[in-house]
Amino acid sequence: MENTLLVVNCGSSSLKIALFDKDRQKIASMLAGRLNTPNARFRIGKQRDVTRLPPNTTHKEALAVLMDTAQKKGLMPKQPAAIGHRIVHGGETFREAVLIDDEVLVAIKACNLLAPLHNPVNVEGIMATRELFPLVPQVAVFDTAFHQTLPEHAFHYALPQNYYRDWGVRRYGFHGTSHAYMLQQAALRLEQSTAETSIISAHLGNGCSITAIRDGKSVDTSMGLTPLEGLVMGTRSGDVDPGLFDYLQSKGVSAEQLHNELNHSSGLLGLSGQTNDMRTLSDLADQGDPSAQLAIDVFCFRLAKYVAAMMVSLNRLDALVFTGGIGQNSARVRQQTVNQLGLLGFAIDQQNNDDNGLNRDGRIDCKESRFPILVIATDEERVIAGEAARLAELN
Repeated sequence: MENTLLVVNCGSSSLKIALFDKDRQKIASMLAGRLNTPNARFRIGKQRDVTRLPPNTTHKEALAVLMDTAQKKGLMPKQPAAIGHRIVHGGETFREAVLIDDEVLVAIKACNLLAPLHNPVNVEGIMATRELFPLVPQVAVFDTAFHQTLPEHAFHYALPQNYYRDWGVRRYGFHGTSHAYMLQQAALRLEQSTAETSIISAHLGNGCSITAIRDGKSVDTSMGLTPLEGLVMGTRSGDVDPGLFDYLQSKGVSAEQLHNELNHSSGLLGLSGQTNDMRTLSDLADQGDPSAQLAIDVFCFRLAKYVAAMMVSLNRLDALVFTGGIGQNSARVRQQTVNQLGLLGFAIDQQNNDDNGLNRDGRIDCKESRFPILVIATDEERVIAGEAARLAELN
């Protein structure tokens, strides 16, 4: 277990950790959920059995329990060699992963207003690990950093300029670690360098985003100031008319209520009225459920529109890449989306698509397709572990 790496990902009510060996192979993962509620619990890996935690367990307390459990099970030594933290928002301050010191921690806290549901708990995770492992180097890896190469015409909103100058209102983009990994993996499959690779990367899970990557750099992406903009997601609406806010306010819907519903009650869940799980929606649609079919139709239509839009920022396209829980596993979503892109020359091989591309190293396009289409499993935690090892000089 020499040079064991710890990856920490704090959500608003959850804590995920992953352990990697010196070769960046995953040793174990754990998930604590429902934190700060009476029903706090955790589980190891993909086990269904859960262990109850004391009521209202905090992120700090859950981390201590998970670390103690990992050590007792022989999954890690008394302390890791380095720790990598997923940080949702780095604003314009952070263009790449950095070693965490007091100055960096202050700068991360300054981004709290840009991601009030995520950054404060990300900071809490840093504070907890610093207390548990004060001598271990810690690294912050930012969801937004990969998108700091966006050109001005792509990141500016058409708003008064003082909004950007005074308050940082611009498009930042998210899921950067996943999109960066798609770039690396696509380049390997295409047998070319990342610097000469141009792809459209679609990260589709409960959160969804799509990014245009030109010659190894992000040049456009669907998420904006916050992770709410862009594609239809599990419970998030994606793009809506800003006039909706005034209209619904006139109907008695408060700003707080609308914020909650756009983030937690919309998307696939709102359209179907039943679930945000694509597998369940597909089963319901097969049984003739019109609301489930509508949710899938809107999801795929919006995705196809964004694929087409991303081509505007590219001078060539080496591949369209699907990843994330839905992107990797839903042949239905990929087929329905690509079917709407025939005019642009995309075409899919049904058998390879049904097999998630496993028989062709991820390729699911047919010979008539103008562009390669790939399915690649994302591994954001491994990327974070690699960045932690690099900056801690463990390589």
